Amino acid sequence: MPFGGLVTPPLAITTAGYILGADSMCADLNCTHLQATIGISMYTLGFSIVPLITASFSEEFGRQPLYFVAGGSFFILYLMVALAPSVQTVLLGRFIQGSFGSTQNTMVGARSRICGDQLSKRGVPMAIFTAAAISGTRFGPMVAGWIEDNSDLQWNWIEWVLMMICAIFIFLLPIVMKATRASIVLRCIARKTRKETGNPMYRARVESCTRPIYLLFAEPVVFSFSLWVGFAWGMTYALVSSISLSFETLYDFNKGEVGSVVASILGYVLNTYQERLYPAHLYSSCAAAVMLPAGIFLYSWTSSPYVHWSVPCLAIVIVMWAIYIIYVAAFAYLADTYGTYASSALAGQSISRNLAAIGFPLFTTQLYNRLGFHWGGKIFGCFAALMIPIPFVLFFHGPTSRMKSKFSRRVMEADA
Repeated sequence: MPFGGLVTPPLAITTAGYILGADSMCADLNCTHLQATIGISMYTLGFSIVPLITASFSEEFGRQPLYFVAGGSFFILYLMVALAPSVQTVLLGRFIQGSFGSTQNTMVGARSRICGDQLSKRGVPMAIFTAAAISGTRFGPMVAGWIEDNSDLQWNWIEWVLMMICAIFIFLLPIVMKATRASIVLRCIARKTRKETGNPMYRARVESCTRPIYLLFAEPVVFSFSLWVGFAWGMTYALVSSISLSFETLYDFNKGEVGSVVASILGYVLNTYQERLYPAHLYSSCAAAVMLPAGIFLYSWTSSPYVHWSVPCLAIVIVMWAIYIIYVAAFAYLADTYGTYASSALAGQSISRNLAAIGFPLFTTQLYNRLGFHWGGKIFGCFAALMIPIPFVLFFHGPTSRMKSKFSRRVMEADA
């Protein structure tokens, strides 16, 4: 699926690459490190709010217009951040940019479902989409780290380089994006019929924009996956923050080397093959439930100057591998379960995921500074361990829960 692989990386790169320029931003804009870190939270705040509106709009009016508007606006807002005279301008620009980026991210997840007419063909598009999203959070810090390490470039040039990467997506968007959604075709037919017959009764139904919130709190499947993937996604941002702190402190890494550590990609590469067999994400998510706390505990126990740096790197790979599996499972399962309403289901999941991404970076540094790397990591590991039962419950009782839902029951009956 080329489209998801094009849309998602610029969004993820912009999310994680920003924080590596915090030191030079603090010196240039005379702000605190906490103020600079809030830029991550403001970006993800925009990601969590706007899909509540745009998800339902995309299901009724089509994704193509929203892609064009959101993509162009997302690109322009790099200028606002890069040329910002104060940290307040940076934070405002990051919030607005995240708002436009969220529109593309939510719709790509739902569009991935359309790429496979059969359930067995949907795993690969979802795996590509997820790999693109997570690779961006790895590739962004790698690029940004080496830019920040160059005293002639630093935080402004991080934004300029990210803007250049985003320009590739802007150029290819009209080439690869076509309007094929059935509801949009029906809307065009209804408009044509009204014109030909003069009868205003021929209309397509428009649903409420509150659907994502309803699905999040009324659907156990959406709520459970949202809680789990929210914690996992928060751990992604906690890792980005903690790696910079631990590897610079314990192993005397520079910014470029720290960015390269964050860029570990083995986790999702090893997992790509199994996603070709639907429903592999249901089985693998149970393994990921155990891998996530195991990797976090290993990372916390081995973060020591007396342990070679390759060992905590291995732990990071395990954590990111687990997060990748969870991410795939959440997007694929919700998209398959809710079909036509996939954008709303994923938008509801996005609320939890991005609220975690807002909060985790704000306390991760303080947590590790106060408790140390060992106990700080153990706290994250204990919370991850408490969530181990979630995929097992969904695996054994998910079909029963789906049949009780008026949304997912329609999809199950259509796929039968």
